[in-house]
Amino acid sequence: MTRIVIIGGGPGGYEAALVGAQLGAEVTVVDCDGLGGASVLTDCVPSKTLIATAEVMTTFDSSYEELGIIVADTVSDEGSAAGPPPGTSARVVGVDLGKVNRRVKRLALAQSHDITASVTRAGARVVRGRGRLEGQQAADGSRKVVVRAADGTEETLVADAVLIATGGHPREIPDALPDGERILNWTQVYDLEELPEELIVVGSGVTGAEFAGAYQALGSRVTLVSSRDRVLPGEDPDAAAVLEDVFRRRGMNVMARSRAAAVKRIPGAASQGPSSPDAGPEGRVGDRVEVTLSDGRVISGTHCLMAVGAIPNSAGMGLEEAGVRLKDSGHIWTDRVSRTSAPGVYAAGDVTGVFALASVAAMQGRIAMYHFLGDAVTPLNLKTVSANVFTDPEIATIGCTQADVDAGTIDARVVKLPLLRNPRAKMQGIRDGFVKIFCRPGTGIVVGGCVVAPRASELIHPISIAVDNNLTVEQIANAFTVYPSLSGSIAEVARQLQTRKAADEG
Repeated sequence: MTRIVIIGGGPGGYEAALVGAQLGAEVTVVDCDGLGGASVLTDCVPSKTLIATAEVMTTFDSSYEELGIIVADTVSDEGSAAGPPPGTSARVVGVDLGKVNRRVKRLALAQSHDITASVTRAGARVVRGRGRLEGQQAADGSRKVVVRAADGTEETLVADAVLIATGGHPREIPDALPDGERILNWTQVYDLEELPEELIVVGSGVTGAEFAGAYQALGSRVTLVSSRDRVLPGEDPDAAAVLEDVFRRRGMNVMARSRAAAVKRIPGAASQGPSSPDAGPEGRVGDRVEVTLSDGRVISGTHCLMAVGAIPNSAGMGLEEAGVRLKDSGHIWTDRVSRTSAPGVYAAGDVTGVFALASVAAMQGRIAMYHFLGDAVTPLNLKTVSANVFTDPEIATIGCTQADVDAGTIDARVVKLPLLRNPRAKMQGIRDGFVKIFCRPGTGIVVGGCVVAPRASELIHPISIAVDNNLTVEQIANAFTVYPSLSGSIAEVARQLQTRKAADEG
């Protein structure tokens, strides 16, 4: 029986384990934290669970302002044009962050347990510990993996193929090291019992933008520090502009072209004891943080969240000694079927630096198993990968980008339609967002799209199907959509592209 050892239990690892076991291999998964990896335990699942609560808070705000809904908790003493008349109930909405975070951790652990049950039920073995490759490939083609358990004991596994799926960890700035209380990375925020009063988020990529938007919706006063000239520099510029406008309109302080050089905690006065009403969980009153920018400016808040990227977990694993080539960034080089430069060694997920998405990691892991075990395999095609930024509104993308068109990398026609024109959007009080589709000028084949809207992660799917199956704008335009629906804007954009295509041909 073919022996496969998988180091890392994240999406790339556990999906590979399921495929390997289903194809009849003897599979062992080496994991030190719990199956699901950072995606389930400290990253994707927890952050999106937190964001789900933030979305409810935003819904209350928009309902109050746009739809006239009131949450009856208090009685108004004074009437106003924007609120209820005297003597009637008024809106009071708050959040118990400790309760939210306990729910986050509970759901993450439940998901991890479900994954473990699925993997073991499929026939794979799970070993707790940290794995590393031991030396070069043997004459018979096998590899050795040494597993070191928490108690220091070691076990050596022999494998015909090894998959490295060890993910990454938060990048740290030497002068801004997290303390887990006031200076935090994204794995530590779920230990907070109280909502940060003034939160400084350093980093305006996907992680920074998601947390900044979420905590602002939960009630924190948020400052977002961006080293670039706009938030989400890697996303569609029109989409990033919409989100930044929403952030600013809702009261967020967005500091562009501002690079953080150092973060330090400023201790407050000692508390009067555990019963002091002003004492936080750290036992001090008035503790704050100061963020020093590279130009010398200093900003202050009660907490700071560092979201400045991730480092691949590739060090100390014997990879280079085993013949595995690493990039300068520490990521593992792989081809489109997840092979590394070392025979019999594959890699998947964030440790490869290909595309930091759970869906891509899972596909890389499955592809690795299909390839090694001789099953039919389709190489990874990043042009068919849909991605989503879970802000409010969400930003979903697929395939060709605006940057590709602007750089002349691809010749495509583009139409962007604001959601303000959509009847369902008007009914729901949605003011921000758009649908954008890219198609080939001659054939009308859809090659990409961008949706900015509530639940854009769901709306991008028909465009993803079109990109994956080389559908044309005519085919999308001629498909029925529900009226009224947000998806109607997708069909409308396709009809406008169809008209432009006809004009080009004329």
